[in-house]
Amino acid sequence: MDLISEHRLSEMTPVEKVRFIIDEVKEGKILVLEKGLSPEEEASLIEMTMTFIEPDGFSGIEMESYPSEVDTSFLGKILKKNSTKSRLTVIGPADQLKTLKKDRNMISALVSNQK
Repeated sequence: MDLISEHRLSEMTPVEKVRFIIDEVKEGKILVLEKGLSPEEEASLIEMTMTFIEPDGFSGIEMESYPSEVDTSFLGKILKKNSTKSRLTVIGPADQLKTLKKDRNMISALVSNQK
């Protein structure tokens, strides 16, 4: 399992992030991203992952994120400040990572060594 800092991902372009994640997950690693991906990056990751799925090989990814938090403070509303706070994301091989439960503050997952 690799814990990836927000700083490391911020140095990458969206395409580099997606490629990095796919390469790591194809090697069987489970990634925990300190800052989640943007909706566009998530869509690109899913789209690109679909091209790599093989019947007896790579089975795809499992991805779970905490829901984003939006600044709903009075000052934020007045200034129309759009400060969506991205939150932690867990990504791993679909045949090794299974989400059991998810709510606003917790993700429970089962990790297996099966391939």
